[in-house]
Amino acid sequence: MDGDTLHSIGELARRTGLTVKTIRFYSDRGIVAATDRSPAGHRLYGIDAVARLDLVRTLRELGVDLSTIRKVVDRELSLPEVAAAHAEALAVQIRVLRIRRAVLMAVAERGSTPEETELMHRLAQLSEDERRYLIGEFLDAVFGGLDAAPAFAGARRSMTPELPDNPEAEQVQAWVELAELSLDPEFRASLRRMAEDQAAEQARSDTAVPRRDIAAAVRDEVGPAVTAGIDPASPQAAPFVSAFTAHYAYLLGRPDDRPDDVELRRRLVARLESVNDPRRERYLQLLAVVNGWPAPESLTPVFDWSVRALRVGTP
Repeated sequence: MDGDTLHSIGELARRTGLTVKTIRFYSDRGIVAATDRSPAGHRLYGIDAVARLDLVRTLRELGVDLSTIRKVVDRELSLPEVAAAHAEALAVQIRVLRIRRAVLMAVAERGSTPEETELMHRLAQLSEDERRYLIGEFLDAVFGGLDAAPAFAGARRSMTPELPDNPEAEQVQAWVELAELSLDPEFRASLRRMAEDQAAEQARSDTAVPRRDIAAAVRDEVGPAVTAGIDPASPQAAPFVSAFTAHYAYLLGRPDDRPDDVELRRRLVARLESVNDPRRERYLQLLAVVNGWPAPESLTPVFDWSVRALRVGTP
């Protein structure tokens, strides 16, 4: 197929690997036009037809529509422009597929009802503005009226999920579960009580520097005991209990209370059980996945240890 030789549609089919029917289809739409016709009326094509057909096949395999392909081969559109547009379209399709996959995986793992599946699907497809509104409304319910204080403003920021533009399937799946959790009125109420308790404790501070909240104090004081394998019911647990109980009395503005005060210990048990809500820990785990952060340390062991130790000898 050299020089000015004209070639039949059958010869083009053998050269390109396309069927005669396909080449005729492209020819009828002016994408690969015949140069001439034989005396018998059969179409004849020039040497450039092979290159055009190879380009058409490649673009079709990439999902480019025929109208755009015609503009490319006729040089009405540049190939880089078309490639950029289709790359962007593919990115959207990939994101949609990731969302669908994440929802299906969640349904498969959780055995969701049709109603739960529909909710997950809606949550997964929220726009960025809609996601911000949903989380903003949740955080308002938890921190509203409290987040003027630096500690709570920081807590609000640290609890805000930011789903990336091109999330992985596990991030979408985590976002869906996190969004469901944020809609749980009991979970909202639980977090609100924790925030109010902490605000009340901070309000009693006689210094402008925020004190360690009780969760941080228990983590710091009890962590070594848990690591060392100390039994919370043993006498060896007493110094650790005295340390964080004294800190709690200090937070309440009652530094003269004895660490073995029964009313104080009961109040502290209730406070730690509230902080130890497994939904709170799950939210933080999901938040880390969505935001691409390291997995948070679980504080459940130190809270469980502390509650057991406080109950020893408490009527």
